[in-house]
Amino acid sequence: MSDVDEDPFPPQSADLTKPSVARVYDWYLGGKANWAIDREFGQHVIDEYPLLRPIAISNRLFLHRAVRHLVARGVHQFIDIGSGVPTMGNTHSVADEVEPGSKVVYVDHEPVAVAHSQVLLEKHGDPARHAAINADFRNPERLWQRAIETGVLDLEQPVAILLIAVLHVQQPGPDGEDISSQVMKRYRELLPPGSYLALSHLTDDGVPAELDEQLVGIKQMYDNSSSPVIWRSQQQIRELFGDFEMLEPGMAWTTDWHPEDRSPNFSPELDFSESGQAAIWAGVGRKQS
Repeated sequence: MSDVDEDPFPPQSADLTKPSVARVYDWYLGGKANWAIDREFGQHVIDEYPLLRPIAISNRLFLHRAVRHLVARGVHQFIDIGSGVPTMGNTHSVADEVEPGSKVVYVDHEPVAVAHSQVLLEKHGDPARHAAINADFRNPERLWQRAIETGVLDLEQPVAILLIAVLHVQQPGPDGEDISSQVMKRYRELLPPGSYLALSHLTDDGVPAELDEQLVGIKQMYDNSSSPVIWRSQQQIRELFGDFEMLEPGMAWTTDWHPEDRSPNFSPELDFSESGQAAIWAGVGRKQS
């Protein structure tokens, strides 16, 4: 994966005959950038496991809080990998609420998601500060090169990589095995000193017993679709940060990561009787200088 000119993961073409994780997630959040096949699959999941919608919303709210928290710490540049389709509080709109000069590069390998992002940015973005590119998480060299080629980022300054609800979708390498851990090592190396990594990951570790049973069924449904998933433990998710220093409160359920910071524009009530029902571990880590 060190040769930028060789791409073992070429861009995929749009396949509207199968549900897309990005578009189904958009539907869970009440977005409109989805197709009938996505809504049908999403509705089937929600009918069986209604808690998945508030789980998705709590994850999105973690993104909002993490972005605002990082901007407050002086980070004004974001690479949002696996950003999906424009929905419910985009990274650049959340960041701009705090710092109007913020910069965001959206990255996704799903062509419909990228096309929607580009249309959104043409209408409401700034080409000097915002861009959307088609690249695959599994090829960090090529993704990084394309992000730099946008001209948006200044790598002399800290950058925050956002990997929000991405890595529980399996990332198979050429041999079919998940390669998230080794690829994450390379992203940590590419980040400038003083940069950050924000990550969230669906899990069955520590969830209430009744939800654990539901997660087995959810996994089966996604495994039978075009997007098989993988659950990691809290410790395995923490290891994706490497030696990065974790910001307070460390690894936490999405609902417990700075819950005092409520979105000024979107604050739905989440029907969780306990934090573990959020089912997603989340955290933000800092690369030492």
